[in-house]
Amino acid sequence: MALSDTKIRSTKPSDKPYKLADGGGLYLLINPTGGKLWRLKYRFGGKEKLLALGVYPDVGLAIARERRDAARKLLADGTDPGAYRNAVEADKARMAANSFEAVALEWHAMKSKKWAKVTADKALVHLRTYAFPEIGHLPIATIKASVLLDMLRKVEAKGVAYTATRIREMCGQIFRYGVATGRAEDNPAAHLVGALAKPGTTHRPAITERREFGAFLRDLRAATRFDPITRHAAYFAMLTMVRAQEFRFARWEEIDRDAQEWKVPATRMKVGKQLPAHTVPLSRQALELLDELHGLTGHTPYLFPKAKGYGENEVISENTVGKLLNNLGYQGRQCVHGFRASARSILSEQGWSVEAMERQLDHKEADGTVAAYARSQHLPERRRMMQAWADTCDALEAGADVVPIHRRQKL
Repeated sequence: MALSDTKIRSTKPSDKPYKLADGGGLYLLINPTGGKLWRLKYRFGGKEKLLALGVYPDVGLAIARERRDAARKLLADGTDPGAYRNAVEADKARMAANSFEAVALEWHAMKSKKWAKVTADKALVHLRTYAFPEIGHLPIATIKASVLLDMLRKVEAKGVAYTATRIREMCGQIFRYGVATGRAEDNPAAHLVGALAKPGTTHRPAITERREFGAFLRDLRAATRFDPITRHAAYFAMLTMVRAQEFRFARWEEIDRDAQEWKVPATRMKVGKQLPAHTVPLSRQALELLDELHGLTGHTPYLFPKAKGYGENEVISENTVGKLLNNLGYQGRQCVHGFRASARSILSEQGWSVEAMERQLDHKEADGTVAAYARSQHLPERRRMMQAWADTCDALEAGADVVPIHRRQKL
């Protein structure tokens, strides 16, 4: 007699497992624990076999019968339904292992060994925010250029054209990695060159006119209502001309007072881990600033820790100093990264060599060997230049147009 939902619902467990037959080899196994499991008994190759069809009530009677009928059709075609299911599951597992997300994460882990942490983190955020939700589940070998373009168009529609271009470039590297590892046969991203709107060049806001920069310095000096660690971070970034990721994670052990320099590990530099540490000459003013800062954070590993905790990821955020500048009224006029442009522009007017300025800013050389050599060059000139930059900041803050040598004020 065929089963009904009413009969199944009213069935109670016993102290031993028992079966309720439905027909065609389908039955419901009732366990002493109360579990109700669909099973299909069939014969293939002269042997009796069982196929699990699901758990009641997640799989209702109608669906169980559909699965029974599908299995019996395979039997009629000479196929073992159990072996067929195993093959399908194996295919699914292979597809999951070869999905765009799986290959991308593998590629990212490989690249992260050479990237600075901030670069690796930003790449992963872009992939997880934009690429994975759209194409992450797809087998990488099945993704066509049109599918990739549709995903990138959605990124463009959010008003982040540069991000769309960057993601296309990353996808191109991921597909090339997939080809190299035998999981893809084509790089559809290569077919999309020119298909996206070309992002305009956006320069970071920076004050490059001397008198205006002097006014900014006076405003910064007067901002005593703000957190002193944040103000010291702003001055330190300005006096050293480094990138945010470099000064945010600066550690006291990296400061060599005797040599009057700061050794920034290559792992935090934009150029990459293959190169030696970047030497930043410290001016007299920078050393005095560090003396003041040591009284605030010298008990921690970091120059600029958060208010609570001193773990690897518990330094001031990349937006902390930027918010200070915005609150001073300089949003769109001066940003942290813009200190580098301000310094370069003003120093250039003073006649310092392009080579010394480029080395100090640690701008990337196309040739890795040249870059490694270049980092160690121009150090005597850079020492003089960094002292001149600090003296220039003092002079501009005082309203002068010359660069007298004098002691800086306490913050």
